[in-house]
Amino acid sequence: MKKLNIKIAIIVAFLALTFNACSDDFVDVDPTAVASENFFNNEQDYQNALIGAYDILQSTYINVMLGEIASDNTLAGGESATDVPGIQQVDDMIHTPVNSNIRDVWRWMWSGVNRANYIMEFQDKTDFSGKTEVLAQTRFLRAYYYFELVKWFGDVPLVVDQRIQFGDQFALDRSPKADVYAQIEADLIFAADNLPATQAEAGRITKGAAQALLGKAYLYQDKFAEAAQVLENLISTGPYDLVTDYATIWEEAGENNIESVFEVQYTDTEGAGFGCLQCSEGNVAVGFSGIRNYAGPFFSSGFSFNVPVAEAYNAFDADDLRRDVAILDIDAWATQTGATFGTGFEHTGYFNRKYIPRVRSAGAQPDLNLTNPNNYRAIRFADVLLMAAEALNRGGISDARAQEYLNRVRRRAFGDLLHDVTSTGAALTEDIYNERRLELVGEGHRFFDLVRTGRAATEIDGFVAGKHELFPIPQIEIELTGNRWAQNPGY
Repeated sequence: MKKLNIKIAIIVAFLALTFNACSDDFVDVDPTAVASENFFNNEQDYQNALIGAYDILQSTYINVMLGEIASDNTLAGGESATDVPGIQQVDDMIHTPVNSNIRDVWRWMWSGVNRANYIMEFQDKTDFSGKTEVLAQTRFLRAYYYFELVKWFGDVPLVVDQRIQFGDQFALDRSPKADVYAQIEADLIFAADNLPATQAEAGRITKGAAQALLGKAYLYQDKFAEAAQVLENLISTGPYDLVTDYATIWEEAGENNIESVFEVQYTDTEGAGFGCLQCSEGNVAVGFSGIRNYAGPFFSSGFSFNVPVAEAYNAFDADDLRRDVAILDIDAWATQTGATFGTGFEHTGYFNRKYIPRVRSAGAQPDLNLTNPNNYRAIRFADVLLMAAEALNRGGISDARAQEYLNRVRRRAFGDLLHDVTSTGAALTEDIYNERRLELVGEGHRFFDLVRTGRAATEIDGFVAGKHELFPIPQIEIELTGNRWAQNPGY
């Protein structure tokens, strides 16, 4: 099977709520779905619920896209200055607690937490061979969704092994992010201890994925010794490596390859509409980032959001093999191929080539913009190498090993040994930061890298220190708690 089969209807048990103490005849009816307490009677029930928890990963397309647009790598783009106002506001750093796209991040990540917690709530109901691995995958997913929530919003409610049901919000407080991180660490340690190094089904979580995310969580907390230990263990034990040709990573044949530590699976077998973008089995961000009114080879059209700026393109050395793989110079491409294209708002002449639509098969869904099958490479081995290098350097552990990991990435980038870094100390730190931008451009990490390393205010236009490190809690979510929660500073 090429990809994890997440093309299923959401499990009815996730949607079934049973209400007691209703004595009126007109509401005293038998439910048509299985009540959640009557679920989890066999292994298949647990596997189905786990697929439901995986399914929310597909909605993280908005996290990835906004992670670039909020940074200095790209502009919002689109058709006009009013095209998807929430995205435009994030680009200009004028977003408020009333922003539908930020609320999407909040509610979709919470949906993921709740689906994982649903499984954990009933973890002891039925025993079967392999249940520990099911729970390990579940706990990774919970950690992944909580990591996104902390990364975006800071302190969030911490609920473990039980669902948040309607009415619970009136008694829930936001927990300190340190407590949330502690739970993330515990979940990932359990996952790493109980998952195999490889999986037969592409997209299933592995031991390495848990180790990589654990190292990343440590790095975000400046726990450099802990990050270095887990990441170096992953590097030395495998089974990951850099692919030889950087360009192959971003095509269909390069999905789930030896460099992919964790990859979100997408297909073009089930479409969606603008009223329910999260319902798409395709990668919505790909269509949004595509070339407007494109006619030509290899690519297909999109909505021209998330357009890279010239400064990001020019940050590459001219002989860096990654530059024209990562960022498409549309004028040069049109000259080379005869392709034609339109221009949208904030047209820069560049597109995120990693994640723009490719020509599709005849059997693809008709709405090409919302159902692109491009997988998201959530954690690549190159990222692991660079995170390990940063932890070793910033933790004062070993600049020599930091150089080694950094130069593995650079040797592929240039195809030679002539561009190795020999710097140490603070200069090496800057070299690692720069390499992260070049290697990972277009992959949604840049804004959060700038924030966690204290560089956002100097690199991002409009960024206000003490405010924009976090995004606002959606106002409607605060109101739904009876205004129990305080808003993040500055909003």
